[in-house]
Amino acid sequence: METFRVTVVHAVAPDRLDEYEVEGELAALAAGRHVLVCRKGGTPSWLERLWSFLQRSPIEAVTLVSETAASEGQEVSVTVEETELPGVYEVKHLQ
Repeated sequence: METFRVTVVHAVAPDRLDEYEVEGELAALAAGRHVLVCRKGGTPSWLERLWSFLQRSPIEAVTLVSETAASEGQEVSVTVEETELPGVYEVKHLQ
């Protein structure tokens, strides 16, 4: 298990998964749960954004599958377990 901070960029409720054409293994993993597309590391300051731009270091996006809902723009700390899908994690604890 791993713990990190994320900023929720986009949140999809379980009853809206069909609208976003979630398919395959992710659809099976997300069945009845929330899908959260997040920026790993939380919300960067303007200095961190500038430094990232100058270093040509992209912002890391992760997809979380969670029993608990989160709002877009919300910064949360999560404990996750990596899945077989690259960049997709299963949330064990969200605060």
